[in-house]
Amino acid sequence: MKQAFLVFVGGGFGSVLRFLLGKWLNNVENYIPYGTFLANVLGSLLIGFIIGVLSKSSNIPANQSLLLASGFCGGFTTFSTFAYENQLFLKNGDYSQFLFYTLGSLVFGFLAVFLGLYLSKLV
Repeated sequence: MKQAFLVFVGGGFGSVLRFLLGKWLNNVENYIPYGTFLANVLGSLLIGFIIGVLSKSSNIPANQSLLLASGFCGGFTTFSTFAYENQLFLKNGDYSQFLFYTLGSLVFGFLAVFLGLYLSKLV
């Protein structure tokens, strides 16, 4: 039960931060979802870093992984919002934005995970 609570708390903080980032950065006029994009890339960077740091040390409790990686990063990043925003691009016939956003999210997301893992080796 404690583990589920840690994921719940971390996810709550991550979700609220993603919401605030979206309110701040998502462009309402032409609906370019910069906030979601940034949340997904930063979340990918963060989860790579967290997993890298946790894998190096046996002194760090597994509960921290649940709180930070599963909880916070899981709540902060969002595939469902990403999919919905892409559906809007397709529905509106904005194929170039669809391709840019989809490919950019995938490429930068993967690169951010690798960068996070690399940075964790420097700590």
